[in-house]
Amino acid sequence: MSEQNELVKRRFEELDEIRARGINPYPHRYDVSSDSASIIKEFRDPQTEEETESMKQIVVSVAGRIMAIRKMGKATFCHIKDSTGKLQIYLKRDDVGEEAYSVFKLLDIGDIIGVKGYVFRTKTGEVSIHARSFELLCKTVKPLPVVKEEITESGEKIIYDAFADVELRYRQRYIDLIVNDNVKDVFIKRTKIIQSIKRTLENQKFFEVETPTLQSIYGGANAKPFITHHNALDIDLYLRISNELYLKRLVVGGFDRVYEFVRDFRNEGIDRTHNPEFTQVEWYQAYGDYFDSMNMFEEVVEQACIAVNGKPEATYGRTVLNFSRPWKRIRMTDAIKSKTGLDVMNIDKAGLIDFMKTNKYEFDPKIAHSKGLLIANLFEVACEEDLVQPTFIYDFPIDTTPLCKPLREYTMSQLEEMKNDPEQVIYAERFEPYANNWELGNSYTELNDPVLQRRLLEEQVERGRGGEEETHPLDEDFINAIEVGMPPTTGVGLGVDRLVMLLTDSQSIRDVIFFPLMRPQ
Repeated sequence: MSEQNELVKRRFEELDEIRARGINPYPHRYDVSSDSASIIKEFRDPQTEEETESMKQIVVSVAGRIMAIRKMGKATFCHIKDSTGKLQIYLKRDDVGEEAYSVFKLLDIGDIIGVKGYVFRTKTGEVSIHARSFELLCKTVKPLPVVKEEITESGEKIIYDAFADVELRYRQRYIDLIVNDNVKDVFIKRTKIIQSIKRTLENQKFFEVETPTLQSIYGGANAKPFITHHNALDIDLYLRISNELYLKRLVVGGFDRVYEFVRDFRNEGIDRTHNPEFTQVEWYQAYGDYFDSMNMFEEVVEQACIAVNGKPEATYGRTVLNFSRPWKRIRMTDAIKSKTGLDVMNIDKAGLIDFMKTNKYEFDPKIAHSKGLLIANLFEVACEEDLVQPTFIYDFPIDTTPLCKPLREYTMSQLEEMKNDPEQVIYAERFEPYANNWELGNSYTELNDPVLQRRLLEEQVERGRGGEEETHPLDEDFINAIEVGMPPTTGVGLGVDRLVMLLTDSQSIRDVIFFPLMRPQ
């Protein structure tokens, strides 16, 4: 029998003995009056004997998981861990009683106990609880990984036997959170980031809403959906890839400023910055354009960084990222020219393809029909690697999205001429924010011309029939909403998981998602 199985067997034997003594190892509740962080923070050393005696009369009640035990015959020291930190407990046989003390000897690291006693400071200077009584709240039958800490003379903390297997940590996040304090800190910061984003948006009078996760027609992004089936209606449905089209419907309905935090689902690959299920916040502002969204995006991210780091800077690896406003702003065509020397505004599609092949810039042959898509591809493979500090890349080819307005300098007659000329690229009021070489979001001046909107979505359908794998379907109800009339509007999508990664120096998106998708064992 393995050592692990022997430990489990011993714990079951202890559990049986505890029950044989008439003790319920899984009681229903326990009154807790304080937590470890508050006790340590608020403790003040008594100055007189009278104060010492008086403090012994003040009983606190705490509860937590045993993380370390040091038994010394008639007395025992242990550390318990609650939601706020660790606290030392001192148990003396003469104080808790012979029977209770013998029960405590049946407890293990990982068991959860409640303790009543008074606060004092040990001779080694550690604020602790001198137990008057304790109660077993949960007897565990699976042992925790034994993690040992050592504090060096310089104050550095060294961890031994850490629960470090990455895949096991993701699969058993509950153990990861128990034994790795830094993991819990990341998720606390994640919540602070989300709270900060909400606070910033609501200060600008944005209204939080909810839209459907199950959709009969997916849309709002170029992505592959997950498909499910509704038995009662006997129809296929899609898990949303974006909430954009529903939020625009709400703008049509009179909600001028809306936002929503959502879980989006895209049936695509998994890597360090992509997970099939991820969190996004989108907001839409009537009567604004993409420059308004740039300003809002800067403010949202700057304030989120300050909320978790105390300043508008975050260190990722060895790179210090400065999110202070204003961020650098570069047109996509200018970024390409600066990096490659190529002026894509003055080269035909054949010349562009030759340039990319000659310089070994890879592209999918399925997009070779579109000069605009080739330009966007060239930017991605040539320029993204240089975008370390926060930067907005703006004015994308309209081929990259059917939901965005063309640049305002185009006249209607120009657009009519250009749409029938494959060598002419129409640019749209779209931007993407970058930091640490990552795209953090997406934004447009939203298209509200129903005639152009229908034509662009119909073109997407034809491109899908032509072999492109990620195109927008035609949503007749969405077009109907645009025909009812949407005011000038700008919208933003921000990838929350990637932002959390940047602001917490996390190396994988799985480090900032409690339960990332894993292949079944």
